[in-house]
Amino acid sequence: MAGTGFGGVLMLLVVVIAQVVPFWRLLPRAGIPSLVALLAIFPLVSLVLLWIMAFKRWPGDGVRGGV
Repeated sequence: MAGTGFGGVLMLLVVVIAQVVPFWRLLPRAGIPSLVALLAIFPLVSLVLLWIMAFKRWPGDGVRGGV
């Protein structure tokens, strides 16, 4: 992985942002508070969140509009 200098810290920050931002946007659509996305910093929690989102009943599931 990256070293412990400034480059390593910068790389860690980029990875954390790349992991948290998609969850921050998707979780509210699934009816889960956005702040839970901060837990996605931890790899195992991130995997659990993906599984929850995959098998959770989303708001609007089963509702057919108009057509």
